[in-house]
Amino acid sequence: MEKYIGLMSGTSMDGVDAVLVEMDDKQIKLLGHHAFPMGKNLKQSLLDICLGQPTSLQIIGELDHRLGHLFADAVLALLDHTQTPASEITAIGSHGQTVFHSPQSQYAFTMQIGDANIIAAKTGITTIADFRRKDMALGGQGAPLVPAFHQQLFSVPDLTRVILNIGGIANITVLEPTC
Repeated sequence: MEKYIGLMSGTSMDGVDAVLVEMDDKQIKLLGHHAFPMGKNLKQSLLDICLGQPTSLQIIGELDHRLGHLFADAVLALLDHTQTPASEITAIGSHGQTVFHSPQSQYAFTMQIGDANIIAAKTGITTIADFRRKDMALGGQGAPLVPAFHQQLFSVPDLTRVILNIGGIANITVLEPTC
């Protein structure tokens, strides 16, 4: 089994949730988690963008940089909290902070910020990011990981299951029987 770190910063923007898991293709084991707070000024700047306040590419670039450092700091805090060396981690997954999401428009797109290059440089761990845009390019809603996670955890051979993920934006996953 290999160890991975996942990062999540949802629409509430109250902080970054970091989780350490050990997994293979059959099971996922939670090894630790840590909630890392987001400062009030950073949160307000992000909310301003999400609420459509006028901004500039300069400001978006600066927020992308600041969030990259925040996410990296969350990883380092999690590693310290769990006393896990960075060398034991296979990869970090970070979807970033969504600042705009428009899956139904003529030119469907989504925008997340939180520079994964900064996360990788500061932690020394391979970092994988930008999951949502490919899903949208393939006709999805830009949330490819939650259904895959639900499939892994909750699917059964002879039952249809419906999973409701209640967050800032709710998602519904329908799992058909696997036989």
